[in-house]
Amino acid sequence: MSRAISVAEVDALASAAHAGQVDKIGVPYIEHVRAVAVGLAPFGDHLVMAGLLHDVIEDTDWTAEQLREAGVPDRVVCTVEAVTNQRGVPYEVKVRRIALNRDATLVKIADNAHNSRPDRSAQLPEDQRARLAAKYRGARDVLWAAAGALDVATIINIVNPSLLDELRERQNSGSPS
Repeated sequence: MSRAISVAEVDALASAAHAGQVDKIGVPYIEHVRAVAVGLAPFGDHLVMAGLLHDVIEDTDWTAEQLREAGVPDRVVCTVEAVTNQRGVPYEVKVRRIALNRDATLVKIADNAHNSRPDRSAQLPEDQRARLAAKYRGARDVLWAAAGALDVATIINIVNPSLLDELRERQNSGSPS
């Protein structure tokens, strides 16, 4: 096995892997994974790396084994694998599975928060915006309860502060945070 890779090297790997890709609103995809990673910075380099790589297995030709061979720590690769879509597995089942793994839960909370940003969703067609809003809200029900309010607040304060009101409402209503 090769030496451990640095955060800067993981960023370069993610940038190269996602080169030419754009998100749903036409922004270079690397901006999304970097925003997710920034929201995970308070939790350590392993989660920053997982944030940078969270879509690399799903959306590029990279495999988990190739990431390990490149020096990405096993803990990071396992987290990326945990958040990667699996063919035939419904989104709701995936989210419940993710919620069993703390690192994966935090990555998915940051991913969900970035995908839910009002400035991003406003650029989508109304039907897609409504469908995704419901999907992401349902995921937050599961993910936020699994992580706890402090971790959720830490991430969303960085990635999407507009969700802080939703978090407060959940806390005040006694709903799982």
